[in-house]
Amino acid sequence: MTKESEDLEREKETLRERTMMRVYYAAKSGFPTQMLALLNEIKDEEERRSIVNQEFYEDDHQVYTPLIVATLNGHANVVHIMLELADPDLEKEGCVKVHGELTDGATALWVAAGVGRRNIVKMLLQHGAQVDHCTKKGSTPLRAACFEGRLDVIQYLIDHNADVCTANMYNNTCVMIAAYKNYTHVLQYLLEKGAKVNEQAQCGASALYYAAECGHVEVCEILLDNGAVLSRNTFGLTPALAAAERTREAVVQVFLQRPGLLTKEDRIEVMELLGASYANDKDNYSLVKAFHYLLSAMELRYEDPDNIIRKPFFEPVPAYEHWVECQTLQDLLAIRYNHNSLHMESLTIRERILGNQCPEVAHAIVFRGAICADNGRFDRCESLWLHALRLRQQNGLQVQRDLLRFVQLFSQEYSINETIRFENVISVLGACVDELRYNQQKMAIPGPRDDLEAIADNYEMNIVTVLYLITIITKLLRKEQFVRTEEQTLQMYQMVYQLNLMMVRLRDDQTLLHLAVNGVTPVDDFHTDDVCRFPCVDTVRLLLKCGARVDVVDSDRNTPLHTLTSTLQLAVLRMPDANVKSVVKEITELFIEAGIHLDAVNADGLKASQVCVQSCVAAFIKSYETRAINLCCLAARAIAQHRIPYRKLVPRHLEAFVQLHCTPKS
Repeated sequence: MTKESEDLEREKETLRERTMMRVYYAAKSGFPTQMLALLNEIKDEEERRSIVNQEFYEDDHQVYTPLIVATLNGHANVVHIMLELADPDLEKEGCVKVHGELTDGATALWVAAGVGRRNIVKMLLQHGAQVDHCTKKGSTPLRAACFEGRLDVIQYLIDHNADVCTANMYNNTCVMIAAYKNYTHVLQYLLEKGAKVNEQAQCGASALYYAAECGHVEVCEILLDNGAVLSRNTFGLTPALAAAERTREAVVQVFLQRPGLLTKEDRIEVMELLGASYANDKDNYSLVKAFHYLLSAMELRYEDPDNIIRKPFFEPVPAYEHWVECQTLQDLLAIRYNHNSLHMESLTIRERILGNQCPEVAHAIVFRGAICADNGRFDRCESLWLHALRLRQQNGLQVQRDLLRFVQLFSQEYSINETIRFENVISVLGACVDELRYNQQKMAIPGPRDDLEAIADNYEMNIVTVLYLITIITKLLRKEQFVRTEEQTLQMYQMVYQLNLMMVRLRDDQTLLHLAVNGVTPVDDFHTDDVCRFPCVDTVRLLLKCGARVDVVDSDRNTPLHTLTSTLQLAVLRMPDANVKSVVKEITELFIEAGIHLDAVNADGLKASQVCVQSCVAAFIKSYETRAINLCCLAARAIAQHRIPYRKLVPRHLEAFVQLHCTPKS
């Protein structure tokens, strides 16, 4: 190919790209006249079709074609022109954000249905769009319309043979959406068109379950009138129990008043759970209602003297003060005005009925613990929160907020000189280690439904939380009156050692040691910032004592000393200049004792003294460099300076040593 032909081809490609962009922006902005002119300029039909099927990438991983973006923005005239002149691929999929949620595999028809563009839905179907084309997660245009509650769109889709029974990859149906969103008119229409009322999602929840959980009375009545049954979800909860757990009193009454719907045992269980939930619900707390339903349930147990329905035995829980449930009316009446007893009775009932594998159990426990803390009963708070934490961890639930909540509690206790129980601190530290290990496993081998980005966010939050906890521990160890045993101290050291072995790191590869010396390490502002401030000498000392490596580098190849010296500007704002120098001196000496190489360079080829933001501190570190120099460092620097090849020519451990003294290009 000659140079002239190459230039011609390049010019044609540039012109084509320009045309593609103009078509896309005409579609996106809704310029029908411009779109008409652009498409008429393209004489080749295949080329025209290719251009309107081109994918364009937007922020937040969104992918559009001109047809999809025009549909999303409601430009019906532009859609009409493309359909008539360009014969676009109607099944071309994009990745579209609708109502704040990203949907992969969405066609123009799905988007039109999801945002309620009936006129565009009509045009697309008339031109042959597949009415049941699914997204990557199995959502159809009908499901999208149901989520929006657009009965007119739903009717049009069903009139054109949309399947009312299609479920997505989680087996959620259109009926479930209508029930959850409280769209009674949509629900009635779907049922009239043959939608199944008793389908269950993968979690075992039915449409009736979702409606009951959300407190939608009319929806529950419609579903029951159409043959809905009280099926159980994967945790064994029926819709009646779900309503009781959420204190949906009106819905519970619907179930209780339906003849033959609940057995006597079911009625007792539902009323007990409703009463127990009222006693420990953040938004609907009411001891009056709690006692009313607990009493009604107890009376029903003893309604037939010849057939008393006794409570099953439930192993007392230490966190509930080893409470044993009331067995008789007299027992219950005796605690009527004892609020603490009613709270413990209710927590015990909730765990008995819901089971310790149900994720809903922990909410009430956390709430009760928070109330105890507000009343100065920190010991009770710690006990309850630890129980909730164990329940959540044993069921594989996320606990990053639980762990941070403990750090906030311990910080508050420390600030007001309240007694902190070291055994509880160790339990939380152990939970942090377990959770970080679990996070690492999830990131290494994610499940099909795992969100890697969310797992990574949780992992980072847990790393920072465990840093706070270690810092709090160092404060406690300095208090002479702090009660602890040698065995507990050894246990704590072993856990910190485990953390160091796990090499927990942020996305930028900062380790706990980097964070401990980082002047810009974020600190939670709810009590925690009163105790945890960085750089922290004691935290560094503890990490080094428990095996933290000083030669670790982050993604920019900064050693912990680089991080310390380059982030002093914020530390200066928090402490006097003399204190900053003292902290830097102590930490530097700890690093030197641990074997750090002061002449190690980062990705920019700079030593820690060269990235220092304070000249006096830089001079101070340089003085150490002069004293700490050795022959090995000089040899490594000579290899770097003269770019002598060394990789695969020296032992692997020496490769790392030389690399510490070289820039990446060396």
